[in-house]
Amino acid sequence: MKKISVLSVFAVLTVPVFAVEDVQKLYGNEPDEPVASECIVPDAIVAQYEKQFKNAKKTEEKQIEQASEIKKVKEIKEIEEIKTVKEVKKVENQPKPKESPIVEPQQTEEIKTVSNPKARLPYGLKFGVGVSPTSGLNGFVGYNNKNFNSFWAKRFGIRFDFATMSPIKNTLNKRINNYVDDHGGIEIDDSLKIDNIKLNAKHYGAMIDFYPFGDTWFLGGWRISGGYFVGKLDLDADVHGTPDDGKIEFELNEHKYYYVGDEMHAKAMVDWKYNGPYLGTGFDLGLFWGFKIYVDAGVVYTGSPAKFDMDAPINGLENADHVAIVKGSAEHDQFIKDKNKEIEDARKELKDYPYYPLVKLGFMYRF
Repeated sequence: MKKISVLSVFAVLTVPVFAVEDVQKLYGNEPDEPVASECIVPDAIVAQYEKQFKNAKKTEEKQIEQASEIKKVKEIKEIEEIKTVKEVKKVENQPKPKESPIVEPQQTEEIKTVSNPKARLPYGLKFGVGVSPTSGLNGFVGYNNKNFNSFWAKRFGIRFDFATMSPIKNTLNKRINNYVDDHGGIEIDDSLKIDNIKLNAKHYGAMIDFYPFGDTWFLGGWRISGGYFVGKLDLDADVHGTPDDGKIEFELNEHKYYYVGDEMHAKAMVDWKYNGPYLGTGFDLGLFWGFKIYVDAGVVYTGSPAKFDMDAPINGLENADHVAIVKGSAEHDQFIKDKNKEIEDARKELKDYPYYPLVKLGFMYRF
């Protein structure tokens, strides 16, 4: 172990002393005191800084409040979104109904068509009044709306048709008989004529109308009609004759008979009750403000022909041998047999005409 000399120890202890003295020489023994004039700050500046400090503090507080409110709003939105998601999932998890109506594009178009004011009632509703030479006064009510968008809907219509001669029967028969009388009656042969005609008729029916050209200007009025009709025709007429050379000669079932005397009177009757399908055509001609002229022509397939009957008196009646026909006699029985044979032949001929004609003309109004 080395020995520390006295000189080394003295050197170490004296160094700090000289260092302290150098520091004191450099900085002095005491710190400098502050100058009073350099430390005084004006009150106005102090107040201004205080005010700015307070404003800054308030701004900071407002920012903190706004941040807090924004945070609350975000939390509320998140809660609502969570609720909405839960509700949607709840609805999706519910069982779907077994039958759910599906609206196809075509059905949607029909709904739009109905929503069109011109595709609703009373548009297309029509009424008609006219005359028919085979049925009397004619009328109908129907529906055909050409404002429909559908190709087929605008081309189809329906009508309920009716006619009767009852209101004009007397006037009509009077005019017919006046015309017949003016022409001396309807001649059957040189000695027999028909007059005093009584006519009565009526019918009811339902029709479906088809307009091939739809709402095309002029051609749109033409239609083809089909349906079903029920009706009847009653016709009575007097048959009379004035004997020529004192007698009227005629044949029944190839047997000759004679009426002797001043005048012969008989009666012919036609009874036609019909029902069956109807087929015809017609046209609606527009005038103004919805008024039109309508024309219809067609036939009813009756299936049952008209029934013909004749009532011939036996007063003044003789057979070919000039034997008077007396009720209950053999000659009378032969006369009845011959008459029924002629009536049967006439009915057979009428079977070749199982079609009842219908012709109508009148005015109509369509909404």
